[in-house]
This record gives sequence, C-alpha cells and structure tokens, in this order.
Amino acid sequence: MNADLLKVYFIMGTINCKKDPLQTLKEALEAGITCFQLREKGEGALTGTAYEEFAYACQKMCQRYQIPFIINDDVELALKLNADGIHIGQEDLSLPAFRERAKGKIVGVSVHNIEEMELAILNGADYVGIGPIYKTQTKKDAKPPAGLHFLSTIRKQFVTFPIVGIGGITEENASIVRSSGADGVSVISTICDSTDIRRTVEKLQ
Repeated sequence: MNADLLKVYFIMGTINCKKDPLQTLKEALEAGITCFQLREKGEGALTGTAYEEFAYACQKMCQRYQIPFIINDDVELALKLNADGIHIGQEDLSLPAFRERAKGKIVGVSVHNIEEMELAILNGADYVGIGPIYKTQTKKDAKPPAGLHFLSTIRKQFVTFPIVGIGGITEENASIVRSSGADGVSVISTICDSTDIRRTVEKLQ
C-alpha cells in the first residue's frame, strides 16, 4: 500500500457531523484528504437501507475525487458495495477470514501493542492505525492513550510499514505525530467540527 494515502485520513459517520454529513465529506474531499473511512456507529447512527444508501452516496463522492473509500468493521456492506477496503479492530472479524473473501482490498487494523502489531502484519494487513495517540472524546470505548512513545517504538521496529496515527489529533499536534513516526494522521472531530475545513486540512498536511 502507498503510505501517502494515509497522509490525511478522514473518518466520519452521520452522528459526528454538526452540518450535513455529505456536505462535510464534499468539503473535506475538495480540501485534499487522502483517504476516507465511513464509521457509522453509536447512538443515533443510521441502520438498514438508510445506512446503505448513505454509504453508497459517500462511495460515489470518493470515486469522483479518486480517494479510497474504506468501511469500518462492516464486512458484508464492504463486499456488497465493492468498497476499496475495510478497517477492523481487535474485536472484529479476523483478518485472514476477510482476506479470503476480499482479495486485493485494502485492509487496515487498529493496534495498541507490539503483539497486535506483529499479528496484523503476519495476517496481511496493508496498514495499521496506532492509537489513541492522545485522549479522545469521539470513541466512548477508546482504550487508554498509546502515546507518542509507543508510536516511535513501532516505527523503529517496522521501518517501512504504513502507519497512521489516530486519537486526539488536531491541527496543532499533527506535525508532532508525523515526526514521531506516523505516515499520516487520522481525524474525526478535527474536520467535522471545523468552521473552515479547507484550512484545517491544509494544516493537517
């Protein structure tokens, strides 16, 4: 996988947005995000047909801007829409099982320790999301911050493997996360809450 795709990795669901979600995504794409992950989870999240229709609309928009469209956790929807890839956590479907059903797709895995990192690579992950780097309010069930030290340790051990940092990343600390070893930064609220998404994305770059 080309690590440049992780440079500004936007994650979003409808419940994260203060204004129209598709408008938020459109502005983020126009501003220059390099990858998009649909994460439709939490109280008030879309389900059923409404969820599928929203996912399809996001996918079409990403295709217009030639940006990878990744679905969080939902293997069946990723396969149904022929999404570019899927991102899974440690509690989700095993990586080999998904690989068997979706050859050639991008697969990202969330890792929080060295054992999970080694297993992700062994099972064929294309990239890993390390975090939370800082304390985050977006995920109510987030694990304790992994921190910059863990990120730096992983980078030294896995020199060329694609890594994106996630959790509590803002315009102000994005450069620190990169200098600690991440190929890119992944954000939710930093873009969703922005009053000037173009400026925010530029600063995240």
